[in-house]
Amino acid sequence: MADRRSLPVPEGLEGERLDAALARMFGLSRTRAGQLATDGLVQLDGAQASKSDRVRAGAWLDVELPEPPAAPVVAPHPVDGLVIVHDDPDIVVVDKPVGVAAHPSPGWTGPTVVAGLRAAGFTVATSGAPERQGVVHRLDVGTSGLMVVAKSELAYSALKHAFRDREVDKIYHAVVQGHPDPSRGTIDAPIDRHPSHDYRFAVVSGGRPSVTHYDTLEAFRSASLVQVRLETGRTHQIRVHMAALRHPCVGDLTYGADPVLAARLGLGRQWLHAVRLSFTHPRSGEWMEFSSDYPDDLAEALVRLGEPA
Repeated sequence: MADRRSLPVPEGLEGERLDAALARMFGLSRTRAGQLATDGLVQLDGAQASKSDRVRAGAWLDVELPEPPAAPVVAPHPVDGLVIVHDDPDIVVVDKPVGVAAHPSPGWTGPTVVAGLRAAGFTVATSGAPERQGVVHRLDVGTSGLMVVAKSELAYSALKHAFRDREVDKIYHAVVQGHPDPSRGTIDAPIDRHPSHDYRFAVVSGGRPSVTHYDTLEAFRSASLVQVRLETGRTHQIRVHMAALRHPCVGDLTYGADPVLAARLGLGRQWLHAVRLSFTHPRSGEWMEFSSDYPDDLAEALVRLGEPA
C-alpha cells in the first residue's frame, strides 16, 4: 500500500536537487528517489516535478511512497582477505580487499564488509539503514584499502559528523594514465549522476561540490603515481575527477582507461588504494592514524610500469 506524504521542504535543503532532497527527507537511495519523480509520484506546489528540479525551502511537497522493497539481509559470511587493522569497543578499522562491497545493495550478491565482520563475531552499530548499519563511509567494490566501521551508537553519530564536516583525513594512492600538468593541483568540480548512464557519475554543472587534491609522487613512461587527498567524499570522486583531467586511473575502463595498458599491467580493476585514514577517536578524543600497504596486484602493476618498454 502506498504511503502518501505532504509536507514543506525544510530550509536546510534550499537549492538541492529534488532526488537528493527526497533521499535525505525519507531515507531513500538517490536512485530510488529519482525514480519516484520519473514515475510521476512527486509534486512540488501542486505541479509535477522532475528529479533534477531544484527545491525551494517552504515549497509544498506531495510524495507517494510505494511499499518499500525488503532490505537485503546481512547474513554473516566470511570474507577472504578482509584484515582487521584496529578493534576497540567503539570502532573497527579494516583493510578491504578488492571485490568486496562495503554493505549489501540491490543487484550485488558478492561479499561485503558488514557480512564479513558479523561472520568474524563483530557487533556493529544499529544506526543507519538496515543493510548498512555501522557504515559511515564507503569504498567502491573495485577499490581496496582502509575503512572504519562504527560498533557503538556514539561512534556512528560522531564519525558521521566528522566525515560530513571534513574532519577525517583520507589519503589515496592512484596510478593515472599520462602525466598530470601541473604535477600538483586541486580539482574543484561538482559531481552528480551521469546524465545518460545511471551507473556512472560525472562532472556536472549544478552537481554536489567536490574537491580533490593531488600530488605526483613518481612519473613512469606512460603513467604517474599520484597521492590524492579528498576534502569531500562523493561516489567515484577520484575516478571522475581524474578522468575529467583526461588522466583516468589505470585499469578504470568505466571511466575511459586504456584496456591495452591495463592488460599489459595485469590489472582487472582501477589502480586505486586507500593508503591512510586518520580521525579523532569518537570516545577518547585521541587522533588515530592507520596505513595500508599496496595489495599484490597493484604492487605488481607498479613493477611492470617501471620495466623498460
